[in-house]
Amino acid sequence: MPTLSEHIRSRNPSAIRLAGIRFAGRRDGTRALNVAIGNVSLPMHPAMTRRLHGMAAPESPFCGGVVRYTPTVGLDETRQAFLNILGASGLPTRDLHVLITDGGSQAMALVILACCGPAGTTEAPLFLIDAAYPNYKSFAERLGRATVSFSRMLEDDGRFTLPRLEKIGEMLSRHRPGALVVIPYDNPTGQYYDHQTMVQLARLCVEHDLWMVSDEAYRELYYTGGRPTSIWAISEEEAPGITGRRISIETASKVWNGCGLRIGALVTDNLEMHTRCEAENTANLCSNAPGQWVFGALAELSHEELRAWFHKQREYYRPMMEAFAARTRELLPGVVVGLPSAALYTVVDLRRLVGPDFDSQDFVMWCAEEGVVDLDGEPWTLLMAPMPEFYSALSGDDNPGRTQMRVAFVETPEVMARVPVLLAALLQKYLKRPVLLREA
Repeated sequence: MPTLSEHIRSRNPSAIRLAGIRFAGRRDGTRALNVAIGNVSLPMHPAMTRRLHGMAAPESPFCGGVVRYTPTVGLDETRQAFLNILGASGLPTRDLHVLITDGGSQAMALVILACCGPAGTTEAPLFLIDAAYPNYKSFAERLGRATVSFSRMLEDDGRFTLPRLEKIGEMLSRHRPGALVVIPYDNPTGQYYDHQTMVQLARLCVEHDLWMVSDEAYRELYYTGGRPTSIWAISEEEAPGITGRRISIETASKVWNGCGLRIGALVTDNLEMHTRCEAENTANLCSNAPGQWVFGALAELSHEELRAWFHKQREYYRPMMEAFAARTRELLPGVVVGLPSAALYTVVDLRRLVGPDFDSQDFVMWCAEEGVVDLDGEPWTLLMAPMPEFYSALSGDDNPGRTQMRVAFVETPEVMARVPVLLAALLQKYLKRPVLLREA
């Protein structure tokens, strides 16, 4: 038979999909509550929903059944929608260039191609902040680019802390990355980067001459009060030289609940970056045309209406995340739960409850493949994302993710209230299960 490439032969499913893939093989009637992936189950904005329902209406470009390519850069209306959203957050949009992509994922890949390399070397790596969204490392590996990272630590009070700026600066000097990725409303940790932290990181990017990439998929989903943070809120006065080295990654998936539309954007204040990325993306022809049209409905909405939507989303997630943290601590005394400060995720750390041999990936796979508890007279299990893959080897041998799982708030509050109950019951069963000893 033909030989598969070394790259493909080495691939395993992402941590955020792995539990679902393993559970799909079960045939015992157990039901799964899947909080492993940020697959939001809320309706889109009403303006987007109207366009979805009106796909065959006379005013729709698809009413005749013809679906043509769009320009590679994207429909003007779709690009304006992303700028309108930025404006509604009180951010400046002058001199910003927008390239529509197949979700935020394609924008990630373009950023890596544009900022890092050459391929097959360790030159100009992508610099990540662990725990880091694993798709960045996956795309870098696919494209032959290197990554480096430093780790945040999850403290006992649920806060993730960054290293001192001097330590970050030392790593930047040593590894000379091409770009630094920041996720201000963080996936996977749920951490919120305030404006001053973003300014400090921006100054480091200028000092070390690298691109600053801000993944703002969850912008406006923050629960700390005050104004939203953004790469576009950093002024030239605060970080002299930052202009022209900024990139943000945008998406329709999260704040707008349009995961399956697969519409995202690469936004930059550097015209050459925009032009070259558009040229690179011509090989993909264009992004999803119906998805662009649906999302384009936001282009003409008033800032007041958009801000009302932001508020509605925050008020939906905040109490659910707070209730989860309180209930999990109640059922599992000593557990560390990340503070609900941003995005729609939290990290649960069992380090004070389990032994040194505990492996969160093994626990998650056991839940997916055989774990089951009775809940209201029905067999249930829980699917989560194990955290080891969210940390890199440079974090040290004692990978913090070994005792951690990510939980995504993607079900209704009533359903999410079951997660702590399932977690506590499944963990108790897992720790009491007979362990089969392997022969030497």
